[in-house]
Amino acid sequence: MSDSLPTLLIVDDDSSFTRVLSRAMKRRGLDVTVAHSAEEAQQVIPSLKPDMVTLDLKMEGASGITLISDIRACNPQARILILTGYASIATAVEAIKLGATQYLPKPADADQILAALDNENANPEVGIEEQPMSVNRLQWEHIQKVLTEHDGNISATARALGMHRRTLQRKLAKRPVRH
Repeated sequence: MSDSLPTLLIVDDDSSFTRVLSRAMKRRGLDVTVAHSAEEAQQVIPSLKPDMVTLDLKMEGASGITLISDIRACNPQARILILTGYASIATAVEAIKLGATQYLPKPADADQILAALDNENANPEVGIEEQPMSVNRLQWEHIQKVLTEHDGNISATARALGMHRRTLQRKLAKRPVRH
């Protein structure tokens, strides 16, 4: 890399979040570009060739996860962070398989995001939570796993889970429980 600032592409449909994060990252010495949708990001990725990218998982239109291959094609060394309020084990595993560098649940501050983007290697010292997941969290994780297995198809997932499609849609519309 030359004397130019490292480039960061923030892809998130939450305009207040992107405004705050963009300002914080500029103060930390990054050249920041914001896209409010996967479709908008697809337009800037080829010319920008970002060094770092934060991708929101759940946005209007396509998911941020669909951009991973485009980013890798333009810059194989790019560090890609999936940043989402809808974190689940299934989506984390899928994102890493597709080429994301890290995965971080929201809410996260600029320092946590930068640390995740700078951390290229897994940490074997990460602690294991003493408290097991709640039944509600286990249900959320299972739904996400089955949804991933059915490529995001709500009807197929509902059939596989033996529940009504509208019931599944209501469950998916809710924020996941923390533990």
